[in-house]
Amino acid sequence: MRHRFTTVVLGAALFMLLAGTATVAARSQHATASSYKIGFIYPRTGVLGAYGAEEIQGFKLGLQYATKGTGKVNGKTLDITYVDDKGDAATGVTAAKDLIGQGTKILMGTGSSGVAVQIAPLAAQNQVLYISGPAAADAITGINKYTFRAGRQTIQDVLAAKSYLGKAAGKKVVVFDQDSVFGHGNYAAVKAFFSGHNVTEISVPLSATDFTPFAQQAKNANPDLIFIAWAGTTGGAMFKTLDQQGVYAGTQVVTGLAERATWSAFGDPATKINFLSHYVYSAPNNKVNTWLTAQMRKRNQVPDLFTPDGFVQAQLLVHALEKGDYDVDKMISSLEGYKFLAPKGFQAIRPQDHAMLQPMFRVKLVNKNGRLAAVVTGTASTYDTAPPIVPMKG
Repeated sequence: MRHRFTTVVLGAALFMLLAGTATVAARSQHATASSYKIGFIYPRTGVLGAYGAEEIQGFKLGLQYATKGTGKVNGKTLDITYVDDKGDAATGVTAAKDLIGQGTKILMGTGSSGVAVQIAPLAAQNQVLYISGPAAADAITGINKYTFRAGRQTIQDVLAAKSYLGKAAGKKVVVFDQDSVFGHGNYAAVKAFFSGHNVTEISVPLSATDFTPFAQQAKNANPDLIFIAWAGTTGGAMFKTLDQQGVYAGTQVVTGLAERATWSAFGDPATKINFLSHYVYSAPNNKVNTWLTAQMRKRNQVPDLFTPDGFVQAQLLVHALEKGDYDVDKMISSLEGYKFLAPKGFQAIRPQDHAMLQPMFRVKLVNKNGRLAAVVTGTASTYDTAPPIVPMKG
């Protein structure tokens, strides 16, 4: 997430696999027990561990809100098992298979796009409902009729960033990303949607710790715009290296705003950058966001980047169970076209491909009493950031 421009999109992909293992009649998809068993697979550890913590917190608060504090749906309790996928596809897929084998009809989440795109086909093969978390890969949208998403997708980041280019054409654009599903997804999206511009890629191995040669490549490319797609704990070192190599010099920088803990990693240029964010708690003005913020304030906390994605997962889960009571076809039908008020504002699931339509935000960081604070400068509507409809694959 991005006259002459350097655009940086800091996205992150994530998270949670949710599975209900309630006792099921031999030829029925309806739970027969007094509770819905749910497995929540997320990155408790690994490079995306901080994101997973936000996701879990948002999910638990979302359940509190959506069930009106009862913790029950249709009079049944939610028996939730939390599983660490470590951000690893093999670990996440193994967990999904285990849960399906136990009779689950609902899968949710996961901590990375790489995991999500592996779980989605399993959902179709086994005819179970899958609601992914903040994993940003565009491939999740339209992958099959059993798969939905709670978070935004890469194209929505790209469409929000594109506005910074204005109406000029023929700009030189470099996508600076990680060698991952998420990174290459960003590159593909930029290449597709920055039409009329020359787009190339600098891909950095996930194992890299010295970013100097890659920063030098970015500087030497002399681009009009650098679009950076990055996730995980190495972002701070990467941004510092870009600064050391003079990538920011003389250039207006636009970047995606990640979680609050990373803000200081931008260093001195932080207040000069125009940011894009899919959520900062001070942006939306609605009763759901007010409730969420008030609940977290009781703990001397504020919602962070992926808190609302976990919250939305809970909203979708509760809605699906209320309307479908563990019948997969009915739950799918209830989610297709579902419009609801989330912490970010009004969101909607597009029935044709299950894209999650949602607003995005433009943000500046300002220094207040020695600390960085976010100031919202504008909102990109669900219409402005809606990805193109893709044919449902299965």
